[in-house]
Amino acid sequence: MKITPRVFSGMQPTGSLHLGNYLGAMLQWIKLQETHECIYCVVDMHAITQSIDVWGGPDELTRAIRMVTAAYLACGLDPKKSIIFNQSQVHEHAELAWVFNCVARLGWLNRMTQFKEKAGKDRENASVGLYAYPNLMAADILVYRATHVPVGEDQKQHLELSRDIAQKFNNDFRDTIVRAGFEDGNFFPLPEPIITGPATRVMSLRDGTRKMSKSDPSDLSRINLTDDADTIARKIQKAKTDPEPLPSEELGLAGRPEAENLVGIYAALAGLGVSSVLRDFGGGPFSAFKKALGEVAVDRIGPIGAEMRRLAGDAAEIDRVLADGSRRARAIAGPIMDRVKDLVGFIRS
Repeated sequence: MKITPRVFSGMQPTGSLHLGNYLGAMLQWIKLQETHECIYCVVDMHAITQSIDVWGGPDELTRAIRMVTAAYLACGLDPKKSIIFNQSQVHEHAELAWVFNCVARLGWLNRMTQFKEKAGKDRENASVGLYAYPNLMAADILVYRATHVPVGEDQKQHLELSRDIAQKFNNDFRDTIVRAGFEDGNFFPLPEPIITGPATRVMSLRDGTRKMSKSDPSDLSRINLTDDADTIARKIQKAKTDPEPLPSEELGLAGRPEAENLVGIYAALAGLGVSSVLRDFGGGPFSAFKKALGEVAVDRIGPIGAEMRRLAGDAAEIDRVLADGSRRARAIAGPIMDRVKDLVGFIRS
């Protein structure tokens, strides 16, 4: 079974997707589908790892899965070029996750910083699913033997764990892997991260030192992809800045996190370099710059929100896209999972 260069990534259907998701991930996903075989998942099984009041219960989860799918399509992912589906429709994710639960070591999971952050002080009350989340993430990637994963900085640790799990599986079952015809003894590839893009880390509009997040209690901290033009412009106008004018190209943005964030957003949305933005606006008041930033944000994000709302109104079409994507995903994942069962020693019908 030859390893095919393949990209896998996904987003959770919790909260509203926002500008950070678009600039930090979606633009890259759209470009990759022109050059790679791409699989993009709505990771709904990950969504339920936290308490039900976080993900909202069954009705909200159904709505959120469809809304994230609508966002994928509205932003420019093409279901004819990429495989788009929701995770729970492909049972091989869960099957491989269990195998990886038995391959991964407790010490590895104990080092995962995201569990510590999400569980907070009451770790004894956190779900086993939240703790084992990285093993399922490894299964998401490796059930397709994906070779490349677009990730943010906060997911690099989980991808490194995926590589460790792949390597340990290869080591643990090397004899059967070689007997199966893999002469180098490696069944799973070690997936490589792709961390590039115009704005891989978009920060909060209320605090330039914190990442823009859909879990932030303040809606003013982010621009949601569903925001209308007036809301986008208002949030930009209310974005936090410092008292000084926008710096010149010569002075730069060091030590000015809010200015750096807004300039980076403008540069990414307008397709310009940061130095070019500073040449145009440096030395001027933030009010003029914010007006220009609001206009470019409305031009880019406004149509996405309108298309999301249109698509979300056609649940049957969204479900059709997901069903077709899951069928194509299973066509890849099924034979890989069957081979895993053979390598482990399971008897299958």
